[in-house]
Amino acid sequence: MLVAAAVCPCPPLLVPEVAAGAAPELDAARAACTDALGVLAASRPDLLVVVGPAGKSGRGPHPEGTRGSFDGFGVDLDVCLGRPDADGVSPGPDGADPASPARELPSSLAVAAWLLERTGWSDAPVEGLGVGEPLEAERCVRAGEQIAGRARRVALLVMGDASACRTLKAPGYLDERAEGFDTEVARALGAADVAALKALDAPLAYELKAAGRAPWQVLAGAAEGAGLGGALLYDDAPYGVGYLVAAWS
Repeated sequence: MLVAAAVCPCPPLLVPEVAAGAAPELDAARAACTDALGVLAASRPDLLVVVGPAGKSGRGPHPEGTRGSFDGFGVDLDVCLGRPDADGVSPGPDGADPASPARELPSSLAVAAWLLERTGWSDAPVEGLGVGEPLEAERCVRAGEQIAGRARRVALLVMGDASACRTLKAPGYLDERAEGFDTEVARALGAADVAALKALDAPLAYELKAAGRAPWQVLAGAAEGAGLGGALLYDDAPYGVGYLVAAWS
């Protein structure tokens, strides 16, 4: 069952080498992420599953040992999901011989891997799951329920940004609906309100470029019946994008 969860934003700018001169602007967000990961470690999980948004090539499972890179952002920096000595190979169907080597991590899971390396995660095995923006709420919830049943004590690291339409200079330009949407998401994450997360408006989230919608609904499925409480650790919109950090335990 789910015993803890951390919710973090997933912009590559969280990585100081990517942000370069702008790195100090997200120091508070990085500190909040560190605190949230501390809640995961304190929960003594048997398994940590990292969930984040992904394009078509990055959707699906990513085994421990899968590599990621920030080369696409002009930075020579590689990361690894969990233990670097894991084989990073997905199992074949029905326990058959291993399939081909794992794909590279999508950027959201690469940021998660960086956060875990930065905090020295060694508390439990780590697996990743990339989810696509179009995934319907019901399927997100079902995926979360399946994750919660994977081990006796499961923890989740949920990556995803809120709206990208908070200012005129935001990636999605200014949309007057964005602040209200983000406010409700922040409230739901801070209160561990599973029902509110399940009820998020997927078409509106898409219009507002809120990449965290599907991962948050995976969290909602995993947390159903777990009785966790929440705390909102960070809520801001630098660069016109909503970044939220929360911890559930």
